[in-house]
Amino acid sequence: MKLRCIETFSDRYVGFVRITDETGAQGWGQVSPYNADITSQILHRQIAPWSLGVDTTDLDDLVDRIEERELKFPGSYVRRAITGLDTAIWDLRGKHAGKPVVELLGGRPGQLRCYASSMKRDITPEDEAERFLRLRDRHGFDAFKFRVGAEAGRDIDEWPGRSEAIVPTIRRALGDEATLLVDANSGFSPARAIEIGRLLEAHGVVHYEEPCPYWELEQTKQVTDALDLDVTGGEQDSDLRIWRRMIEMRAVDIVQPDICYVGGVGRMLRVARMAEAAGLPVTPHAANLSLVTLFTMHVLAAIPNAGAYLELSIEGADYYPWQQGLFRNDPYKVSNGTVSIDDTPGWGADINPEWLARSRYQMSKLD
Repeated sequence: MKLRCIETFSDRYVGFVRITDETGAQGWGQVSPYNADITSQILHRQIAPWSLGVDTTDLDDLVDRIEERELKFPGSYVRRAITGLDTAIWDLRGKHAGKPVVELLGGRPGQLRCYASSMKRDITPEDEAERFLRLRDRHGFDAFKFRVGAEAGRDIDEWPGRSEAIVPTIRRALGDEATLLVDANSGFSPARAIEIGRLLEAHGVVHYEEPCPYWELEQTKQVTDALDLDVTGGEQDSDLRIWRRMIEMRAVDIVQPDICYVGGVGRMLRVARMAEAAGLPVTPHAANLSLVTLFTMHVLAAIPNAGAYLELSIEGADYYPWQQGLFRNDPYKVSNGTVSIDDTPGWGADINPEWLARSRYQMSKLD
């Protein structure tokens, strides 16, 4: 299969990608969210010249060759752009085969347990607990993730005492039957992270995400070695060499690659295989309701070392107004705390043409 055209439709937050192959068939993907307009430009400037008119059968090799040809730019933006190509090719493959991507990956359609993922820190413990109770009663969630510390906070909390207050407040409100997870977003030094970790253990929290600056693997490992609960991380990492080192040194107990940050499905699967060989589960990062969560659903339902749940953002128009109106269908309907993958070929996404019409359009094609 060779591509003859790559198109992007983007704003600052989301960049959808449409590819057309030599038969005229089309597939849809997405570059990584946030600064997606910049990433779309990189797709046309640095990815399209190496992928148009090229055989895409061995997609891993194609992705590697693009990175080799862009050797002076070995970083996140190139991989975020490669994601748009990779995910659109998987959609196109599914449509050619008449199968959902999950089946191409060796899995099958079905339901996935979700945890309700809060992105908010500017919320009181009491208001967060009330929000979780509403979600539990309305949608059947039984697992919830909330924030402690401050993002890259250098041990300074969002406001004094918030972390110490929110942990017991959420546990009391939801009871012992709820599964609780927390995210520190690189907020703590090892000593403070361990101190907070002891509090989490005392209240039955099972998942402690990114306690220390994510780029300091040795610091994270200190926390992992000191605590009994699962320390997790990796969402920001896109370099496979860092992934190899993180897994080999067992810096975390659960790995959390983000499909859009790491460079697409193929590179995500490479990380998953490294983790499987080390006996580590994969609970991917998927922190918004663009296509990244749909991509994650298909992969999570196919890998043998999938973690216990899918991350599902609970933030609506008040927090992420840019998520509104992306799709004509709703791929993230929650019932009894689960979402479903159906048997629609490809990703099964139905992107809203009105959103596309408002976006910035660019095209690269064969002459």
